[in-house]
Amino acid sequence: MRAVIQRVSSASVTIGGEVKSAIGMGFMVLLGIEAEDTQEDADWLSGKIALLRVFGDENRLMNKDLKDVGGEMLVVSQFTLHASYKKGNRPSFIKAARPEQAIPLYEYFIKTLSEKIGKEVQTGTFGADMKVALVNDGPVTIVMDTKNRE
Repeated sequence: MRAVIQRVSSASVTIGGEVKSAIGMGFMVLLGIEAEDTQEDADWLSGKIALLRVFGDENRLMNKDLKDVGGEMLVVSQFTLHASYKKGNRPSFIKAARPEQAIPLYEYFIKTLSEKIGKEVQTGTFGADMKVALVNDGPVTIVMDTKNRE
């Protein structure tokens, strides 16, 4: 699993001209699921994101996590995070998990993350054409990959 985590002051997902989800301060997470990914990957990644300390404390140091600041979370599936671009100019997405594997793992990740942060995680719609808007705060952007745990 690969995630792009952005600290935001706001973020939203619009589908077919209607806002599906919107958050205030918190994390906007783009999540890519690879064919080799498992629930163990989802457990590890959700734990890292839930405890990620990138919010400022009283000294403006990044020492607080999402719970500490009462932040929200929006997660959007994005298979293009697993694009292979080494050969030619048209990316290949053969490493991305097929929907029959990715959807249950995506749903498991959302459920696990909600439990870890103690509130509902907002989402896009898997496979939909989504318009994502966000205001990156900082900017702070972190990329995590379960294949690079060490």
